[in-house]
Amino acid sequence: MKKKKLLFLINDLSFFCSHRLPIAESAKINGYDVIIGYGELGSADTQFLEQKGFRLSFVPMDRGKFNFFKDLKSFFYIWNFFKRERPDLVHLVTIKPYLYGGIIARLTGVPSLVSAVSGLGTLFMHKDLKSNFFRYLLYPLYYFAFNHSNQKIIFQNDEDIKKFINFGVLNPLKAKLIKGSGVKLENFSNFTEPTGTPVVCFAARLLRDKGINEYISAAKILKKRGVKARFLLAGDQDIKNPSGLNLSDLNKIIKENCVEIIGYKKNIPALYANSNIICLPSYREGLPKSLVEAAAASRAVVTTDTPGCRDAIIPNKTGLLVPVKDPVKLADALQRLIEFPSERIRMGKEGRKLAEKEYAIEKIVKHHLDIYQELIDA
Repeated sequence: MKKKKLLFLINDLSFFCSHRLPIAESAKINGYDVIIGYGELGSADTQFLEQKGFRLSFVPMDRGKFNFFKDLKSFFYIWNFFKRERPDLVHLVTIKPYLYGGIIARLTGVPSLVSAVSGLGTLFMHKDLKSNFFRYLLYPLYYFAFNHSNQKIIFQNDEDIKKFINFGVLNPLKAKLIKGSGVKLENFSNFTEPTGTPVVCFAARLLRDKGINEYISAAKILKKRGVKARFLLAGDQDIKNPSGLNLSDLNKIIKENCVEIIGYKKNIPALYANSNIICLPSYREGLPKSLVEAAAASRAVVTTDTPGCRDAIIPNKTGLLVPVKDPVKLADALQRLIEFPSERIRMGKEGRKLAEKEYAIEKIVKHHLDIYQELIDA
């Protein structure tokens, strides 16, 4: 029997490696021929992926703002890619792939389609006139991309599903809820907290929308209060994102000498093993992998009471919720966990139980493969 051809389309190959690789590996084991189309390489190792038996194809896509000529070029590259490969099933990840790829999948007759909405992006976070205008300008694209006759659309939290239903582009029967990208629990085995000065860790891209300014402000407040702790910033710059910090911003942070910029860390288990508290004061998320990994690592969390973030914890059991854009409340919550180690250790243990119940990578992978089979059998 001829193998079913599964095609992934993603704008950043390093994001694919960190968030979707186990799904692709399991699909290959289960008899799929797997092709990966990507727009940017990031930190990904193409040779490593090819050795695993995946075929890779560069498809020009810019993660930055909409640019008519660049995006038109992307549209035709994706069109030719789909026509050339003639996949049985396409899995689209992140905004431009699921919008452009969703439209092209319908126009080129792709039999089965999965669209993964891992977050709403800045366009849906902001309520200013410009954002409202562009949302409704994009309405026809979303409507067409989300209405393939044999399609499932994966969301990471219920509120994002409601948002798209209310936007008028989503048939509720197409929506599937899968909480996050999963975590390999066996990678997180060092549950004992480090001794000495407590360490608070922010592990995410260095974006304002991730709450980085509030995190830094909270660290300053706690320093003024005389609270003894180290505050880490572990993450990459992303200058293509409208809320990304630039070099001048980073230099200012370094001069203030209140938080430690340690850069992107690939070994998250080691990073969290040397941390006491994980903090993500984001404005909105799908379901943040950093908090899923915090639970797996038995670390207490401080995050914001906003979609995605609050879905990743059990409030007051595995972590604490604070209002969005409120550095004082953020500082209060961090101080509570810094000064009461028994409470944060208890929360960390409960977090591990949550990870074992909800976030095991095997469970997440099975959900995806079940969706693939459901579409192929339709």
